[in-house]
Amino acid sequence: MHLSLEGRTILVAGASSGIGAGFAHTIAGAGGRVVLGARRLERTQVLADEIGDGAMAVPLDVTDEASVIAAFDAAEARFGTVHGIIANAGTATGGHSTDVSAEGLSGVLDTNLLGSYLVAREGARRLIRGGSRERGDGRVVLIGSITAEQNGTGDAMYAATKAGLAHLGRQLAREWVRQGVNVNTLQPGWIPTEINASWFASERGRGDIDRLHRRRLLDAEALDPMLLYLLSDASAQVTGATFTIDDGQSL
Repeated sequence: MHLSLEGRTILVAGASSGIGAGFAHTIAGAGGRVVLGARRLERTQVLADEIGDGAMAVPLDVTDEASVIAAFDAAEARFGTVHGIIANAGTATGGHSTDVSAEGLSGVLDTNLLGSYLVAREGARRLIRGGSRERGDGRVVLIGSITAEQNGTGDAMYAATKAGLAHLGRQLAREWVRQGVNVNTLQPGWIPTEINASWFASERGRGDIDRLHRRRLLDAEALDPMLLYLLSDASAQVTGATFTIDDGQSL
C-alpha cells in the first residue's frame, strides 16, 4: 500500500520536539505540506527550515483558542485547506496524587485534553465549511498513550487525560461521521524523548525498561506507518477507532 500525502496539508500541534517533530519529517517524506505548531517557535522554525518550502512554523498555544484560530489562519493563508490535524501537544506533572498541586493538575488537563479538543474542533470547523462532506478528506488524529489503559503511580492525571482523549475521539467521530471528517486515536507505548530521557537513564527508569516484556522502549518510527495510513486516502472508511502501537508493552 502506497501511503501518499501528496496534495495534503497537515497541521501538527506539539511539533517542537519528540514524536511531533518526527511526525513532521514523516509527513514531508510522504509528500505532504506540514504546518508546525508549538509555543517554542524558535524550535519549529529550525525544523521548518530543515524540511524546506513545504513546511511552515506557526506559534501555537493549544490552551488558548485565539492562538489556535490564528495558527489555522496562517496555515490557510499559505497552503490553503488543512486536510489533516494531529493533536499531539501534551505535558505531564509527575508525583503522587496526594502531592501534586492543583495548578500542576490544571496544566496537564488543559494541555492534553482541552487543548486537543480545541485544535481538533477548529480544524473540523474549517474542513466542514470548506466541503469535506463532499470530498471525504478530513482527518484528525489524537495522540493518546498506553497509560490510558494502565494503572500506575505518579501519573494519574496524565493517564486520565489520555483515557479521555480516546473517548473524545469516539465522540467527535460520531458527531462528524457524515461531515467527511474521520477522527481516530493513536496510542503509543513508551518512547524515549527529551521529556523522559533523564528518567529512563536513571536506575529506576532502567528497571522500568527491564520490566517491559521485550525489555526495550518503542522506536518513534514504529508509529509512522499507522500515522500515514490514518492521514491518507487509504483510511477513508476508518473513524472512531483507537490504535495501540507499543511493542507489546501493555500486554
